[in-house]
Amino acid sequence: MTSVYPDVSNAHIVGVAYIVITAYIGVVKKTTNTRPWNATDMPDQTGRTAVVTGANSGVGLATVEALAGAGAHVVLAVRDVRRGEAAAATVRGSVEVRRLDLADLSCVHAFAAGWQGDLDLLVNSAGVMNLPEATTKDGFEMQLGTNHLGHFALTNLLLPRITDRVVTVSSAAHKAPGSPRIHFDNLNLTGEYDPMKAYSQSKLANLLFTLELQRRLTAAGSPVRAMAAHPGWAATNLQSNDANPLRRLFLRLGNKFVAQDSHAGALNSLYAAVQDLPGGSFVGPDGRAEMRGTPSLVGRSAAGSDPATARRLWTVSEELTGVTFPELAATVQS
Repeated sequence: MTSVYPDVSNAHIVGVAYIVITAYIGVVKKTTNTRPWNATDMPDQTGRTAVVTGANSGVGLATVEALAGAGAHVVLAVRDVRRGEAAAATVRGSVEVRRLDLADLSCVHAFAAGWQGDLDLLVNSAGVMNLPEATTKDGFEMQLGTNHLGHFALTNLLLPRITDRVVTVSSAAHKAPGSPRIHFDNLNLTGEYDPMKAYSQSKLANLLFTLELQRRLTAAGSPVRAMAAHPGWAATNLQSNDANPLRRLFLRLGNKFVAQDSHAGALNSLYAAVQDLPGGSFVGPDGRAEMRGTPSLVGRSAAGSDPATARRLWTVSEELTGVTFPELAATVQS
């Protein structure tokens, strides 16, 4: 009987094992700060409005909790409204739930069309990881379509309303073993699909998106800043759908013995959202292999720093989604 799981190379499984072992060794590593930055260090967010995608669990929900706790009004943008409302009921502060399915561009357009008023902060936190081969409603590979193209469309559609920041959650997987790249000749990885390759491509795309978005914002004279962040290894349900059973076991062990909790993972997105950082900054944990630790500025791979690739990806993303960078004259501040 044919397996329902795609073939996964030994190199990828060894890579996951390496990450688990490396992170475990670094669990007790002390951070360079005498008192690590945490959510209590956030400035007052009263009067600000934020949208957080993927907000019904994990790092997304922890991000909502911290922002609402600091006084912001937060919209949980979720695919499953029932689960979103259950999550919102656990949050202290001003929150609401709106439906957003990033794997369906018509739903992305509907969400953006329904937005009224200013939006101070957009946190692109939703994501899927290491899924069996599948496509979105619009025919895109599921991980690239959800993690990158859906957020690309959402951000550009909302950008005329955004007053302060866009934070997009990437991953250390953008520099995973195998030198991830954008497969422009085969974005869907048809005939060569591998769950980790697809995930790494999508997370690299998040970084390149942030790089080119910031370039365009600066050129337009916009005060809005584009940031990227990654949570390190955070124990969430993101890894629960991994297509390979052996790798799924490694990830579960990592969640139990290595990972920090979702609130610690969310600190990186929050730091990028509220600290006075240069546009285009990338925030992640400062511990060994960036698996855990206090938020700090971290480096990108060479592939994640290439402006030519970022521009090419932007052009391709516009062609695929039909969404372009908007006119921002109305948002320019003197």
